[in-house]
Amino acid sequence: MSKSAALLLVLVFLTASCISITKPAFSSEEMEENSWTSKAPMHVARSNLRVAVVNGKIYAIGGGTENGVVGTNEEYDPATDTWALKTPMPTPREYFATAVYQNKIYCIGGSTSGGVTGINEVYDPETDTWKNKTVMPTARILGPANVACGKIYLIGGLPNGTLNEVYDPATDTWTTKAPMPIEAGWASAVFDNKIYIIGGFFNEQTINFTTITQIYEPETDKWGLGKPPTTFLVSESAGATTGVMAPKRIYVFGLPYGDSALMPDDSLYTNQVYNPVKDSWLVGAPIPTSRYGFGVAVVNDVFYVIGGLTETFDMFWNSNTTWYATNEQYTPFGYGTPDPSYDGTAPEITVVSPENKTYYTANVTLDFTVNEPVFSAHYTLDGETVEISGNTTLAGLAVGAHNVTVSAFDVAGNMGASETVYFTIAEPEPFPTVLAATAAGASVAIIAAVLLLYFRRRKR
Repeated sequence: MSKSAALLLVLVFLTASCISITKPAFSSEEMEENSWTSKAPMHVARSNLRVAVVNGKIYAIGGGTENGVVGTNEEYDPATDTWALKTPMPTPREYFATAVYQNKIYCIGGSTSGGVTGINEVYDPETDTWKNKTVMPTARILGPANVACGKIYLIGGLPNGTLNEVYDPATDTWTTKAPMPIEAGWASAVFDNKIYIIGGFFNEQTINFTTITQIYEPETDKWGLGKPPTTFLVSESAGATTGVMAPKRIYVFGLPYGDSALMPDDSLYTNQVYNPVKDSWLVGAPIPTSRYGFGVAVVNDVFYVIGGLTETFDMFWNSNTTWYATNEQYTPFGYGTPDPSYDGTAPEITVVSPENKTYYTANVTLDFTVNEPVFSAHYTLDGETVEISGNTTLAGLAVGAHNVTVSAFDVAGNMGASETVYFTIAEPEPFPTVLAATAAGASVAIIAAVLLLYFRRRKR
């Protein structure tokens, strides 16, 4: 088989899912740990879609169908087990990356009907609208995206399997960070502000797969290694429990890679569980419906495995594909027992200065307090965001109305924001000319009277 044909088949089997996590209140519902339950399926069966969570609801976006690539956007409410169609993604695509920042879903890169793209579109569930943002510098597919410390890290993918590009939603800009040591990256998750890239090794020359766990620390821009999973999984997707309802772990779902050339073993599906603190792995209950190319979402420490496909080949490499709308819920190990290390409290920020008043100067002190140590902080002045390391001065303010908000991330990744302060800059009031003239005249009169009295005394 030619190298180009082999690479095409690799793309069929390799998929990634960007995971968004929400941390709602505790649930009293009785759920059996390490078990699966079928839930309402999507309206549109598709694979290589991406899923994201905002305010406890899951959004299944894009993907491939029997009719080609789509921009379909469906909202799932776990509380009611119902789906609703929303405004589609403007650029239909699959194999893209998703990340959630400040309750907005960023859909970056991927593959359209015309090829690989670096497009960056953001969806606001509150208004059900889409906007274009600055495109990714390097167009690619299959690279997972993760939010850490207020930025979106898009790592790996094809054709640049070690690239680490970082998007700042606050400033709509991209930067490049330390590359991933080993070309990989289909499954990923964030744990205590570190990004874990698990398995998925791909080499364009040898078409090689292996197990590996690479760990990136955004704070230091450094890479390390963890213990690899027990089995390499094709079409891996991963997510992390937060500790609010279950012990903090990373769960990796996927299809074990078989021995035959580029062909998976359709009879085996695994669920591997990683404990980053102990650097250890165990195996959970397998996915009930055999499929790959699915998306994985985490709501209240419960997993939802959505969509996917199966594909078989005959002796002439003709394929037979089935797309799924399947939605299966997985309850993790230890569900109902919160992790003692869980930190779900956002920093509390109070702005001391400026106050809600008028200032007669172009430079105003920005003074604020935070109730706990923070990883990073920034202020947003009239819609423009600036990173800061502490109190500072808002310099060169124009005459008129202004508003400022201070936000910060703690070491657990929780973001807090102050109340917005509204203030006004005005021109200094001119010194009253009438009073000045009166004062000057009075001064002259007093001086004249004193001189007159002096000279009269001299004459005597």
